[in-house]
Amino acid sequence: MNLSPTAWENRYLQGTTGWDLGQPAPALSQWVESQGPPENAASAIVLGAGRGYDALLFARHGFQVTAVDFAPSAIAALTQAAKAEQISLTGLEQDIFTLLPQWQGQFDYVVEHTCFCALDPSLRPAYVHLVANLLAPQGELLAVFFTHDRPGGPPFGLSIPELTELFIPYFEVLSLDSVAVSVPARRGEEHFARLRRR
Repeated sequence: MNLSPTAWENRYLQGTTGWDLGQPAPALSQWVESQGPPENAASAIVLGAGRGYDALLFARHGFQVTAVDFAPSAIAALTQAAKAEQISLTGLEQDIFTLLPQWQGQFDYVVEHTCFCALDPSLRPAYVHLVANLLAPQGELLAVFFTHDRPGGPPFGLSIPELTELFIPYFEVLSLDSVAVSVPARRGEEHFARLRRR
């Protein structure tokens, strides 16, 4: 599949957005709702934010949110939804790999859901490096990873050993659990990770 920005934008324009749940990822909702309001107006950046369901979730719960996607239609939908709810967040129409050095060390949390799995697997080391450098010291990656073993993609699958090998040089694993609240189509194929920057 063509993974260029234009190709992803065309998916939005054509309505072929099978990854779009129309709601936040259940695992992220469960985590946010279990935490209570964040201390000190914690900042979060949502990578590959799409139409912004996860970004809006975090903003509703008191996080200062920056949401990034390179598809203009996705950012437009996100911005419109935030305006309709009178929610304050920052939407960036930008390739995530161009965020550094401007956003170096700026965030308490990076939020991941359907971005990592959409990248060509050759970009995974660069993604890990990006996330580590977006986070402030002791910041956390909150991630819903696709851990299926089907060939091809997107969504490109990831094994638990591959995940730990990629992230351990930069992160301490706080938790890594199979998601019990997945939507039916993804049941048994997701893990929720909390990884703290070393």
